[in-house]
Amino acid sequence: MDDRIENPWGERTPYGPGERWPTRVDTHLADGLAESGVDRWVRSASILHSNGDAMDIAVKDGRIAGVRGRATDRVNHGRLDPKDLYGWQANNSPDRLTRPLVRDGGRLVESDWDTAMGRVVARSRELLDGPGGWGHFGFYTSGQLFLEEYYTLAVIGKAGIGTPHMDGNTRLCTATAASALKASFGTDGQPGSYSDVDHCDAIALWGHNVAATQTVLWMRMLDRRRGPNPPAMLAVDPRTTPVAREADLHLALRGGTNQALLNGLLRLIIHNGWYDERYVAAHTLGFEELARVVDGYPPDRVARICDLKAADVERAAELLGTSHRLLSTVLQGFYQSNQATAAACQVNNLHLLRGMLGRAGAGLYQMNGQPTAQNTRETGADGDLPGLRNWDNPAHIRELARLWNVDEMTIPHWSPPTHAMQIWRYAEQGSVKLLWISATNPAVSLPDLARVRRILSKDDLFVVVQDIFRTETAELADVVLPAATWGEKTGTFTNVDRTVHLSEKAVEPPGEARADLDIFLDYARRMDLRDRDGRPLIPWDDPEGAFEGWKACSAGRPCDYTGLTYEKLRGGSGIQWPCTPDRPAGTERLYTDGVFHTDPDYCETYGQDLATGAEYTAEEYRARQPAGRAFLHAADYQPSPEVTSDDYPLLLTTGRDVYQFHTRTKTGRAPELNAAEPEPWVELHPDDAEALGIADGDPVEVTSRRGAVRVPARIGGIRRGAVFIPFHYGYFDVDPEKRVPRAANELTLTAWDPVSKQPIFKVAAVRVTPIHEGRE
Repeated sequence: MDDRIENPWGERTPYGPGERWPTRVDTHLADGLAESGVDRWVRSASILHSNGDAMDIAVKDGRIAGVRGRATDRVNHGRLDPKDLYGWQANNSPDRLTRPLVRDGGRLVESDWDTAMGRVVARSRELLDGPGGWGHFGFYTSGQLFLEEYYTLAVIGKAGIGTPHMDGNTRLCTATAASALKASFGTDGQPGSYSDVDHCDAIALWGHNVAATQTVLWMRMLDRRRGPNPPAMLAVDPRTTPVAREADLHLALRGGTNQALLNGLLRLIIHNGWYDERYVAAHTLGFEELARVVDGYPPDRVARICDLKAADVERAAELLGTSHRLLSTVLQGFYQSNQATAAACQVNNLHLLRGMLGRAGAGLYQMNGQPTAQNTRETGADGDLPGLRNWDNPAHIRELARLWNVDEMTIPHWSPPTHAMQIWRYAEQGSVKLLWISATNPAVSLPDLARVRRILSKDDLFVVVQDIFRTETAELADVVLPAATWGEKTGTFTNVDRTVHLSEKAVEPPGEARADLDIFLDYARRMDLRDRDGRPLIPWDDPEGAFEGWKACSAGRPCDYTGLTYEKLRGGSGIQWPCTPDRPAGTERLYTDGVFHTDPDYCETYGQDLATGAEYTAEEYRARQPAGRAFLHAADYQPSPEVTSDDYPLLLTTGRDVYQFHTRTKTGRAPELNAAEPEPWVELHPDDAEALGIADGDPVEVTSRRGAVRVPARIGGIRRGAVFIPFHYGYFDVDPEKRVPRAANELTLTAWDPVSKQPIFKVAAVRVTPIHEGRE
């Protein structure tokens, strides 16, 4: 195999429109191990990005010893991402958590499970029995557990404790995807299929550096681009990423102006007659208002707002408006920026105006960043109701109450679920007194880290951390629970195009570490959580039982899993939902008939105002008479909550690196990945660097209104006036005696989109100052 650090995307296998993507099997094994020497192969899929690459885990002498892509899988056809190929080594890291830790005398000491869980249960019962009860509990989870674990956690939180304060780090990366899909189509769930790459004649990437974040999907796009009749490509990104360099047209717009750009593009598509008038009339609502709003965004105005050339705006509109099969993909450049949901909805509008849904090549990916983010949303572990149900629909509450056999009033539904940033605010104010954090590291990943550290260190906040390493967050916990991870437990997870994979246990977890499902089940038993008839609230005791419980919850909902079984998922490929007994092969694309999930009795939301986030009532929603039609949403451009000034003249954007994932708890422990990018950096435009007297590699200080970091400079491909820092890096892989702030989120602001409540990481105003040796 070629060097996948030097060449992250591997060799090209070109193919043409309508052809099957050729197979290429990627493999990486421990040094000296040949495939013939592997004891056994165990099926799984990637846990280090959202693509859902199917793979088999190599086991040798009871340890994970490598991975091999699965050639027969519909998602990756055998290919693997660099993080897939090398990241498994973190499982074998000698610094894994192997015993519970409890805080005694101000420090964490090793303990046993009875002591650790005893402290968690004692504090839980004390809070439940006291004034405020359920309101004192907060659960903050991840996008990296399994479906079975999320659903169990959701039942504990919603039917056992009865708290609405449940969310996860998926709020940081995928909340806008869910909000935009609900707002336009009625429920969550990606309309398209990854096979749309095989059929499209144009690809638009909206704030999505897919080359770094979902590299196997990028391989598929590159292979189409190298074959006959390649699709045209548009990239919208302030950085000159590999995607931007590949694209036929790159719009390097000013940060925070996505909404203005889309309004201008939609105006041109309408004015030039490039929309499907018949489809719009039959299958959408809101065209007149949309046309009225976007009419105020002619190319010259858009060019001024976005700092683009008007001619490039017109070229982009022509590429989008004249394609026959358009594929769009959206990620953090939109989701973590100004007017996130409004801008993502404009991409939905583009596909609705052009009738580009429900057929091969006419696809739309409102992407996820994490491997199981879709499951977080489906099961309700992000605070939504399980099965993509509507918190404001009494019939949906009754369905869950019957399913779980609990009183309807136990299930939180008196207001929208509490989003992550509000949970942290409640912890700061003192109303949330127990915060259970599972499989995530908010002491590095949340905005304004100095504030986060202050919250986690509060004497009146009892912090439980459930993780596989002693992270920056774990260091601030009262109880740390050692968890098993991928390859050490069994469960399912679902990728962006709704493909469900089964990941099976290959090896035993280290020491006393336990599967997250077992930890949640143990908590439910110790808390003696019961239904209204006195039976255990959680009736299952293993992953397959939890999966069967989830299937019952999903029945009749958009994410119907009732046609899936563990046995079926042990076949050659993952299977897409909805999958029912009468559709046993799953459903490749949604909305093929132009009928959307907007019926008032079925929809997941009654909608929100895009500018304020105010919830619409059921009566207001019904009055619109959607009748299965999608919504075209309109909104004017508004400036970002933070803009540049004389003191802070540059605009910071953060993002991912191809070799790292989240806060590097796994990838930082894989030798090849760590060596590829061991340290953070700040990227500047050559003109900005020259004006500041900064050369490539110089140490600099980047300062915002909230904090400062010290990192080396890279002079490269980013628009003038903007800087970029990868968000993966915390403190713990630095000599404790030499620690200097270097986490990008020391700089970011506590602000969020009014609809999705996703934090705005992309528009912090900063200044950059060279650090001269001998001067502090």
